[in-house]
Amino acid sequence: MAVLVTGASGFLGAHVLERLAASGTLALGLGRDEKRCAALEAAGHRIIRHDLAQPLDATLDPRLGRVERIIHCAALSSPFGRLADFEAANVTATRNLVDFARRQGVSRFVHISSPSVCFAFRDQLGLTEDMALPEPVNHYARTKRAAEAIVLGQPAIHSLVLRPRGIYGKGDRALLPRLIKAAKTRPLPLFRDGRAAIDLTHVDDVVDAVMAALAAPREAECQVFNISGGAVLPVRRIADEACIRAGLKARWRPMPLVPAMLAAGLMETVALRLPGRPEPPVTRYGLGLFAYAQSLDLSKAKRMLGWAPKVSFEQGLDRTFSGGAGP
Repeated sequence: MAVLVTGASGFLGAHVLERLAASGTLALGLGRDEKRCAALEAAGHRIIRHDLAQPLDATLDPRLGRVERIIHCAALSSPFGRLADFEAANVTATRNLVDFARRQGVSRFVHISSPSVCFAFRDQLGLTEDMALPEPVNHYARTKRAAEAIVLGQPAIHSLVLRPRGIYGKGDRALLPRLIKAAKTRPLPLFRDGRAAIDLTHVDDVVDAVMAALAAPREAECQVFNISGGAVLPVRRIADEACIRAGLKARWRPMPLVPAMLAAGLMETVALRLPGRPEPPVTRYGLGLFAYAQSLDLSKAKRMLGWAPKVSFEQGLDRTFSGGAGP
């Protein structure tokens, strides 16, 4: 029997696929990106190209009939964009996959969600999984919250939901690359005297959590678990150390938060009216990450999954920039 990994052509999905292959587990990768899927196939992985915004059925590929467990990594993750695109990638795709899982009679469904569903424009330390969720701050948070509800609403698929915070590592095309790109072009904003802090997670720790979720006992089903590196790091330190590894020196500019938020909101409004709706240089959500202290309580994952983070931020940077390559 096989494990199906969605989002295999993405950052986390590719790492999960590698771990399963290394363990001798029969794994199928599902992805959309033609070039990355071809590279995975060339590396010896079993890959199916399919857009989950369309229904998934075993008739698409006979190998799908062997799927017994599913790891759902696929998502549109961005601080800005059209609601319709987020709905298709995060809600419709999850509903189609859950329908397939139910018909297939899978024994475990591991859904990768996001702590963005908990984000609010204020300091939030030690967030637990049972906290009341705030109003979504963007389309990504709104649709990931809806996807969680779809997964948890189908107990027959034996689901677990993981919320990994700020995944980084070799092959990351989002978190650290965005930060480094911004640092190359302009001073980074220093809000509230640099009080912003967050708990990032190295991709190897996230993959460990996925493996723990696959093997978790039945009492862990239909539960949500926070996943992070466990250390609350000042955002200024994260940026400074990542930039040093990339051969840069981050520049900082103290700024008042409220005017910056108003300007970011205006940029978002203008971008929504432009052809193609391009992501603006700054978003309110992005500024929020530079302004507030955010962290997750990991006690539930430690207690019920037997999982705890192992990779420190320094070790994670070593692994990310090993060989002189960037993230």
